[in-house]
Amino acid sequence: MKCTQCPVKCGADRKTQAGACGVKGIKIAKYYLHPYEEPPISYKNGSGCIFFCGCSLKCAFCQNFELSRNTRGKEISKEELAAIFEELENMGAENINLVNPTHYLRDIMGAMKIYRPKIPVVYNTHGYETLEQLKLASEIVDIWLPDLKFIDPLLAKRYTLREDYAKFALPAIEFMAAKPLKMEEGKMHSGCIVRHLILPLAAYDSVNIVKFVASLPPTVYFSLMSQYTPFGDIGNLPELRRGITGREYKKVLAAVEEVGLQNVFLQDFESAKQDFIPKWDY
Repeated sequence: MKCTQCPVKCGADRKTQAGACGVKGIKIAKYYLHPYEEPPISYKNGSGCIFFCGCSLKCAFCQNFELSRNTRGKEISKEELAAIFEELENMGAENINLVNPTHYLRDIMGAMKIYRPKIPVVYNTHGYETLEQLKLASEIVDIWLPDLKFIDPLLAKRYTLREDYAKFALPAIEFMAAKPLKMEEGKMHSGCIVRHLILPLAAYDSVNIVKFVASLPPTVYFSLMSQYTPFGDIGNLPELRRGITGREYKKVLAAVEEVGLQNVFLQDFESAKQDFIPKWDY
């Protein structure tokens, strides 16, 4: 079957060859109870994260660079993926967190026909999605956890392979933002959290992203991340060889206050370090 699961629609038969994402079949690098997601996601026991390999977006600064470039990982079957769902659930996971699931959606849905988790399912995505795929994913997803990386196409062109990032990401996030919010005692069972990572010299775009998020339903949460750490393939991108400055951070915070966002998670400015990057198992 030709793969058309992401906006690239490369048409590869990923049973026998790699697609634009760089992978064939199902490949993961780690699964475990992750304590460092947003508080309503990790909650008490941690989020049951499954880190999928490959990526069609390929951000130059990706902190999970080894995964997105498919330089490590373990190939598994749909049956093994279903067993991982059940194992994480038995470990006490607050949810099943599908990290970078876009190009695996068919396989994930196939695995859920074998074992459907009894806990919420989180779709943890870079935001480069088609509405067609999101409507399909909505059959299994309880919580949307998208990144909104850029609005400026010049930034998308410079830092990824996809100049059309915002063309797909903005309507995709509007779709995800319509998910009804259900919170119980600080734990999210249903809803949408939009994430954004502030980049060096790109605070102006972060301000525009804040304004866009302010246009979404008030039930949407916003997670503003200051953790950018020089990583990945940034040798030809000198501006990315440093973290963000306090001035850049404060400029975006001021925009958050100006538009009146209420449901906001903020990282400490000192969070920019590699401690948050998992140690990969495969």
